[in-house]
Amino acid sequence: MLLTNKVALVTGSGRGLGWGIARALGRAGARVCISDVNDGELVRAARDLAEDGTEHLSLHLDVSDLAEFRAVVRHVVDRWGTLDTLVHNAIYMPLITYEETTPENWWQQINVGLGGLFNGTYAVWDVMKAQGGGHIIGIASGSSFRGFKREIAYCTIKHGQEGFVKALSLEARLCNIALNTIGPGIPIKPTRITWAEFDQAPAEVKATWADPVELGKAWVWLAAQPPGRFSGYRFDAANIVKTIAEEGYEFTFAPQKVTRYADDFLARQEWYASYPE
Repeated sequence: MLLTNKVALVTGSGRGLGWGIARALGRAGARVCISDVNDGELVRAARDLAEDGTEHLSLHLDVSDLAEFRAVVRHVVDRWGTLDTLVHNAIYMPLITYEETTPENWWQQINVGLGGLFNGTYAVWDVMKAQGGGHIIGIASGSSFRGFKREIAYCTIKHGQEGFVKALSLEARLCNIALNTIGPGIPIKPTRITWAEFDQAPAEVKATWADPVELGKAWVWLAAQPPGRFSGYRFDAANIVKTIAEEGYEFTFAPQKVTRYADDFLARQEWYASYPE
């Protein structure tokens, strides 16, 4: 399997996309640590990974708390000796207008979505540097490029994640640490919907949402790449999964096969090629 002997940590993996990514990584052979602030939903996710036969850990994690993030990383490394891939999926997204957004709510959203990416990177940096490399992957969306009503903080977070991976990827080259984002590239279950709400949703509504485990194959593909191959880029899972279905995981690379935004990918590629060491 592609990720045999690899170890991954996925934040916000109690449900939704994070749950799907964790299951896909496990099915590809990785040992997986799932983490979330909702312990009840972690129980269900852990049961699903166990049914898949995935070796896993299930740990409570508030990604806005650096000390807690570092403790989770230590737990993973103590258990398995390495940490090859961090997927920061956790988000807090209340969908409120600017006038409804209090300073407290603003910082809560920022501290989870963007602060969590910094905290996770900070927590895994020395581990990945010492072992010779690794992958840090954020979650992109249409909000990484555009603005939407009632998503003031969320759009700020997604734009900020792109800036974070673009800039830090340049410094991370010497450490062989790759930083990228992957967006779904297709409609998925809204983040706010719980397992209980999902179970009660009409079948015709569920049919409009992509299978997160199937989309998770995109994270499998990226985690299986040498870290030095891609860093600082934005990918789209739907494109990657379609390409895998047509050509297999070892497909011949082209930007349009991995992202809806091929022009952006090429522009970043040109920038990185010309950037001085």
